[in-house]
Amino acid sequence: MSHRTLIRGGLVVTAADELHADVLVEDGRVAALAAHGSAAAESWTADRVLDAAGKYVIPGGVDAHTHMELPFGGTSASDTFETGTRAAAWGGTTTIVDFAVQSVGRSLREGLDAWYAKADGNCAIDYGFHMILSDVNEGTLKEMDLLVAEGVTSFKLFMAYPGVFYSDDGRILRAMQRGAANGGLIMMHAENGIAIDVLVEQALARGETDPRHHGEVRKVLLEAEATHRAIQLARVAGCPLYVVHVSAQEAVAELAAARDKGLPVFGETCPQYLFLSTDNLAEPDFQGAKYVCSTPLRPREHQAALWQGLRTNDLQVVSTDHCPFCFKGQKELGRGDFSKIPNGLPGVENRMDLLHQAVVEGHISRRRWIEIACATPARMFGLYPRKGTIAPGSDADIVLYDPHAEQVVSAATHHMNVDYSAYEGKRITGRVETVLSRGELVIDRREYTGRAGHGAFVHRSTCQYP
Repeated sequence: MSHRTLIRGGLVVTAADELHADVLVEDGRVAALAAHGSAAAESWTADRVLDAAGKYVIPGGVDAHTHMELPFGGTSASDTFETGTRAAAWGGTTTIVDFAVQSVGRSLREGLDAWYAKADGNCAIDYGFHMILSDVNEGTLKEMDLLVAEGVTSFKLFMAYPGVFYSDDGRILRAMQRGAANGGLIMMHAENGIAIDVLVEQALARGETDPRHHGEVRKVLLEAEATHRAIQLARVAGCPLYVVHVSAQEAVAELAAARDKGLPVFGETCPQYLFLSTDNLAEPDFQGAKYVCSTPLRPREHQAALWQGLRTNDLQVVSTDHCPFCFKGQKELGRGDFSKIPNGLPGVENRMDLLHQAVVEGHISRRRWIEIACATPARMFGLYPRKGTIAPGSDADIVLYDPHAEQVVSAATHHMNVDYSAYEGKRITGRVETVLSRGELVIDRREYTGRAGHGAFVHRSTCQYP
């Protein structure tokens, strides 16, 4: 039996266009768009009509960098796939791409199957996986080909975290060469972890144990150096490169220089680097621990370079790197030793609103908001045009967004399973009102109507971004 939903009277905003149009949804997909009041639109009938007058009608957000249930530093991220995807939906995100983890000495298959098991039947919205490569060898290189065929088409390597995720340049080069051959996109955590570990050891020996020292030892120059090195390795391998969570002006400059040469090098930043700074890391009474993540928060003057990079397309994507740890009992593991504070911030629920606030403040346009939060991540990770736009044939992942509603961000009202908000007290103009995932109402006029198990694994193609 066919189910039709009509979204009437809103301003449809995509990366390519803005138009006053009605949207017809049939059996979970967008069937048609027509100008509001046109003969075509007036002829449509539907089981359900959603009034979008005065609202934006936008594609559901695609958050291409989350870590639900990630084991890290002797504990695990506090959001499960159930709580994390529900919170994502509240924030207008309808697809996440999470990271499955290969353990050293184990196969990629074993790691991927573990993440399938965590997510299966638990997600409120659709999801895909990247694969973290912790142990590059002949066996895992061959497995990369199999994963690409299975729709897991991106692979993350770390130049940081020696003894945990770290890969040396030789292993990185081999993985990049394999990606060049099979079409898999290489994602890079670009920080010089070997040098950082020396600075950590020296800081602790001097008695510098507070959270603010986390940012001081993870130096801007060590992010820029690793970014430069990753770019050169990718050039040698002949593969595209996607640098995750870019936080520093000098790292943006490395990406811009590479792109000016016409190289297929891409960069992502996150809301925490656009809206927070080392001032937060320096908050007294260990409160700064709430803001410990890697790459770290930077001095406020780096924000202008990140916004400029987003405007000039030297940075293409804003993801969250959502990896929440509660302050009580988790972040507190690092009292007296900043190196033991679990690295990560909550944010999957806040991203679309924070970026709309950036539209309000004039940093980016409305269409650029949708481009960096929906369309480009979908293209980058092989989901477009099924995700990331509103067009005939696309999944009906649609958000009715009230651009005039005002809200104050707070842990008291958010839906993430974490006991603090990184943006506590921040006033925002704009709020998600209604969310459809494949045509099903997940949020209905600020009421959760979704369910665990609605979200499905999405088989991704290889990178479609030019």
